[in-house]
Amino acid sequence: MPNPNRGSVGFQSNEFEQEYERPSKSELKRQMDELQKLGAQLVAEPRDRVKRVPMPEDVKDAILMCQTITNHEGRRRQLQFVGKKMRTLSEEEVAVIQRTIDSWKGASKAETAALHALERRREKLLTDDKALTALLEENPELDAQHLRTLIRNARKEQAESKPPKAYRELFQILKDLSKKKAAPADDDALDDDEPADEQ
Repeated sequence: MPNPNRGSVGFQSNEFEQEYERPSKSELKRQMDELQKLGAQLVAEPRDRVKRVPMPEDVKDAILMCQTITNHEGRRRQLQFVGKKMRTLSEEEVAVIQRTIDSWKGASKAETAALHALERRREKLLTDDKALTALLEENPELDAQHLRTLIRNARKEQAESKPPKAYRELFQILKDLSKKKAAPADDDALDDDEPADEQ
């Protein structure tokens, strides 16, 4: 006859199960890795951007210090230190930093798209003579003769694999034009205000 008490020691096995209120070791490791990566992202950004990020001074100083270190091993150790400093931040502080970085990415995407549009326009100028006519109609203040010379020289540079001096200058002209087009909105606002001052 089987013994009813066999294997039973008088208590339920789940009585001693601990209830974990804190995260598991693997979850902690994951969080630490994410903070380390966030710190590394900040180190990779330009100094003036990092200086504007809202965060405690000691964390900011560690990041700025890391940017100045060129020695591979020294930089690796400083990056570890940045990660350690990042772990001292509250969830809210980390969220603010993450939102700031995300906003940079959005701005960078817009800048990249604008630059690609300028590059496409430059290519069109080099391949299609009608593109120059359209550009001059939109911007009558441009020096047509100078632009024709630049386009001719840029084509020659490409054909002969020479350094792209005229090619770059053409891009710079297009870039300056796009900046001028973005600025008039501010000038118009100023013009609207001027008559009110005179009255």
